[in-house]
Amino acid sequence: MRGRVPWRARRDIGPAAIAAIVVANVLVWALGRPDGEPSGRHLGQLLGATSIVLLAISLVLISSLPTLETWFDGIDRAAIWHRRVAILGVLLLIPHIALSSSPEGTALGGPLGAIGASGLFALALWAMLPRWPMLVPRALHGPIRAARELPGIRHGWRLVGGYERWRLLHQTTGLFVLAGFLHGALDATAFSAAPLLRWTYLVAGTIGLAFYVYRELVARHLLPHHDYQVAHVERLAPDLVEVALAPRGRPLAFVPGQFAIVYVESKAGWRRHPFTLASAPGDPLVRVTVKALGDYTSRLHELVEPGMPAVIGGPHGRFDRRRGTSRQLWIAGGVGVAPFLSWLRALDGDLADTVDLFVSSDGPSPFAAEIEAIAARHPTLRVHLVDTRVDGRLDPARALALAGGDPRELSAFMCGPEGMLRTFERAFRAAGVPRGQIAREHFSWR
Repeated sequence: MRGRVPWRARRDIGPAAIAAIVVANVLVWALGRPDGEPSGRHLGQLLGATSIVLLAISLVLISSLPTLETWFDGIDRAAIWHRRVAILGVLLLIPHIALSSSPEGTALGGPLGAIGASGLFALALWAMLPRWPMLVPRALHGPIRAARELPGIRHGWRLVGGYERWRLLHQTTGLFVLAGFLHGALDATAFSAAPLLRWTYLVAGTIGLAFYVYRELVARHLLPHHDYQVAHVERLAPDLVEVALAPRGRPLAFVPGQFAIVYVESKAGWRRHPFTLASAPGDPLVRVTVKALGDYTSRLHELVEPGMPAVIGGPHGRFDRRRGTSRQLWIAGGVGVAPFLSWLRALDGDLADTVDLFVSSDGPSPFAAEIEAIAARHPTLRVHLVDTRVDGRLDPARALALAGGDPRELSAFMCGPEGMLRTFERAFRAAGVPRGQIAREHFSWR
């Protein structure tokens, strides 16, 4: 392993850049209002233009440009911001539609606006469906799950579910943004009297759409890909599968804790999915640990067999223990143990840092014996295995108490279910762990 990477290296500029662009756009529109333009209609057009700016930014953020790793401290964080700005951009269309209707609209502009808005609303709703437990009060979770099992609803849910279907439909986002962009270019009444508004709008929309074209038509030919084949598939638990891939040429070079986009030609055809790399960089096989969450991952042990071809794209991510202080907490929930397995398997000498690793699992962890064997070779690594069926849920206060020491000197690395990590982050910050010393892998970004 290389030397320590300072924490200041993970301060990203991406979110600040997004805010600056949006604020600048709002100011240009607010100060550039043409004489005689009704205030309500101008506000509606300002919101529509801001929506296009946000959607254009979202297209840039999902373009897989390597530069985004630096700007957002990892492409997974860029994907999180892609979702946030896209949803905000779609929400702004609601007041835009209500305020900016004009009898002066062109024959083509109106239909284009309707197509763009309808498509974006549908895609936004679809993107939120897998995260419904985070959007709906807990008291309604049981009734909703029961309703999902009703014959008609169950069939419909399966029809719209699945990562592969979501990904294919998600690729049409740029087409709906294009429709909305053309609607604005044709129908915005402010443009004729305010060329600055027209040109800022055209530049922002064109840049976003150019990145969309780059991602869909060019990026796949420029980004590094490595040929592999499936070496073995092992079912570690009823809902956990390990897939090992052997290189068929130059192997993937990565840093422990990173993830990659894995393409596998399964019995259901080629499938693409981001997975955290659980092996060490020097291992002859690349291993990924997969939890059964969707249609494809739940049938992975049936669909994938040894000898099937695979391609790995990447690597991505900056989940790196070397950025921590000398006193560290590692929190692994469920399949979130994967990046920590990579860190542990990559240890090639003494572990200079003092580490408390908490592994929480529903039942005994299938990696318990390996983790404890590695810990036995490293006196500064203490392992706490938490079987939630026996011990109950892992509690942040309990983790801090077992780790001991001054929370201000701790750095915390976490990977696991979204709700669990939000709880831990809030508790750690309340206990005094500095915000900049808490890092997590966003494995649910998809």
